[in-house]
Amino acid sequence: MSSMRNRVKQIVPAQVSNRVRESLVDYGVRTSDRRPLPDFLIIGTKRGGTTSLWNYLIQHPLVPRLFPAWNTKATHYFEENWRHGEAWYRSHFPTERQRAVLESRHGGPVRVGEAAPLYMFHPLAAQRVAALMPAVRLIVLLRDPVERAYSHWKERRTHGVEPLDFPAALAAEERRTAGERERLVAEPGYHSERHDWYSYRARGRYLEHLEPWLDRFDERQFLFLPSEDLYRDARSAYRRTLDFLGLPPYDLPSFTVHNDRRSAPLDPAVRADLAAYYRPYNDALRTRLGLDLDWPDRVA
Repeated sequence: MSSMRNRVKQIVPAQVSNRVRESLVDYGVRTSDRRPLPDFLIIGTKRGGTTSLWNYLIQHPLVPRLFPAWNTKATHYFEENWRHGEAWYRSHFPTERQRAVLESRHGGPVRVGEAAPLYMFHPLAAQRVAALMPAVRLIVLLRDPVERAYSHWKERRTHGVEPLDFPAALAAEERRTAGERERLVAEPGYHSERHDWYSYRARGRYLEHLEPWLDRFDERQFLFLPSEDLYRDARSAYRRTLDFLGLPPYDLPSFTVHNDRRSAPLDPAVRADLAAYYRPYNDALRTRLGLDLDWPDRVA
């Protein structure tokens, strides 16, 4: 009997938690017509500091978190959750009344957003965002693609979904991801873990994935922020971001690095091969954006 009571105690809180979750989600959807769409999106790049920048921004009193509270930084609406529809998407953001309360309390404009690094890489995200939010502001973190690829692999390895070492994973990428991008375009409700997880090399061809965004949005809607600037001087990068969003200055006591993964250095031969691979792509990116991206490929 005692064993049965213990099992009941373990089950009931979980059931209550699920009911609370369902209730909050339902409430968000029912009030979606009172929830404005977001003002900004951090669209990339994966392993480029998006989690850190997001956590700095939500410490500002005029940048509210997503709703409900268990959501972290992204709804993944424009890629994984597109099938849920606009009301579901709006349900994650504060109501007009909540915005007004914050503005009154802190004397400035509220800026609501989310950070979803897959948006920049997904073949349909740009057109979906442009159709729904043509005036949205877009923040793009760009990291040396060699370091980005290695960090991406380390993340997958840590999560237990990458059995291959880094050189083998690079060699297997084309086979693993073959046809996935095309299927994402052909089947709008499809979500590809392989396209997200194993795109180590492809993810770093930044201009290829930015072109659909650059074609649809005015250049004044973009903030291109080298990840290395964020790593070297987070306070300055944070201030640049606040200025871009039209937010008043707000000092943070510290700038904790999120999702940092220490490891052995990348093999020099692999680094050299990747730097050579990315050099023409990086040169085209620098020219197109007019950015001085001081990555090692330029001097290698």
